Amino acid sequence: MKSLRCLLIATVLGGALLAGSLTAAEKIRVLVITGGHDYQTNEFWQVFKDNPDITFQAAVHPQAQDYWQAEAARQWDVMVLYDMWQPISSTAKSNFVARLQEGKGLVALHHSLANYQDWPEYRQIIGGKYVLKKEVLDGVERPGSTFKHDVVMQVRIASTAHPITRGLKDFEIHDETYGGLYIHPDVIPLLLCDTPSSSPIVAWAKTYANARVAAIQLGHDGQAYTNPSFRKLLAQAIAWVARRP
Repeated sequence: MKSLRCLLIATVLGGALLAGSLTAAEKIRVLVITGGHDYQTNEFWQVFKDNPDITFQAAVHPQAQDYWQAEAARQWDVMVLYDMWQPISSTAKSNFVARLQEGKGLVALHHSLANYQDWPEYRQIIGGKYVLKKEVLDGVERPGSTFKHDVVMQVRIASTAHPITRGLKDFEIHDETYGGLYIHPDVIPLLLCDTPSSSPIVAWAKTYANARVAAIQLGHDGQAYTNPSFRKLLAQAIAWVARRP
């Protein structure tokens, strides 16, 4: 009787473990794009290695835009941008938009907010822009955005009900602030910050075509990458744009 009870317990526990882990086919396939900006490579990639719910592949500019072609895009479900890149052809623009129209998810992280300064549709896609030089946006002349390294930021949760921030509490993070960001008024604010050198909204969510989009200003270096709240935020953003629980 005792051995039978142990067998039953082992079977149940084994089943629970299997139920709680994803197979390779069930994991979210993430394309991570870099290029145009230095970063701490080992620490950055460890964030993705430690996420049990994803598989990922890296793409670096200038070849990264090839992954937006229809055939190549069958290999991924979500694109995480961690690049700071400007050159983009009309074909690449069309491919980028086409993938979003198909419902591919998008996460724009940190310095990717400064991508494609001369392509107005990009700021519509991600819902914001780091402005590299003075320009007129939505009829308003805006000065260039600013940055400040090594700031201890006090971050507040704007919406605890949103899946991206669910389970998160207000947190402190050592990171780089961006001031003077252009942020579209129709985005859903997720994280707020009162630090003087920071824009008041530091993460937001939106949709574009058939895609879910999340933008996160945080994530400059290893001190941010190892922050548990940052990791949870990024993991849940990837899951949300992928339409996973």
